[in-house]
Amino acid sequence: MSDDPEQGLAGFAVSRETRERLHILVDELRRWQRVKNLVGPETLKEVWRRHVADSLQLAALAPDARVWVDLGSGAGFPGLVLAIAAAERPDGMVHLVESNGRKCAFLRHVARLTGAAATIHDARLEAVVPGLAGVDVVTARALAPLPQLLAWTEPLLKNGAIGLFPKGQDAAAELTDARKSLRFDAETLASRTDPRAAILRIRWPRDPA
Repeated sequence: MSDDPEQGLAGFAVSRETRERLHILVDELRRWQRVKNLVGPETLKEVWRRHVADSLQLAALAPDARVWVDLGSGAGFPGLVLAIAAAERPDGMVHLVESNGRKCAFLRHVARLTGAAATIHDARLEAVVPGLAGVDVVTARALAPLPQLLAWTEPLLKNGAIGLFPKGQDAAAELTDARKSLRFDAETLASRTDPRAAILRIRWPRDPA
């Protein structure tokens, strides 16, 4: 399958400036990948669909969100893509949490080149999450099963953040496992980039007044 940026971005309301910044991200990813191995080599063949569009679809699910947190950001998917898109609004900010120093160097480099609305935390997420406030959305892609994600993000979800967690074909099983020990509201949304995948939108139930 050809990796056409226009096909990858089709259906997304992306400005010319954001498109240019996303091209910088992809170009730098391909350059750094030669020596740093930031993503699975096979996924570079479809980077616009597998990484860029797959990340952008999360922004479309929370268009009014100002402050995002992306856990285990890796090479910046979805966090850096979201931060590039957030640069168009004056109050947008994405916290990228990544404990791998090599990947943090890449995130900082691309954030500087693109002017992304990003704050990069070179630390383990357990050390970062308790200090974050005013978070609208928390996300994590290919980081851990849902029960573990909810254990990590419970402080943010209890304070009103929404969880947007991309998952593969085992999304339903992960929901079942998580509900054995936790009470939460969940929606299963179809992925726009992979018919086998889903996005779990999680909300913590509010305590009755």
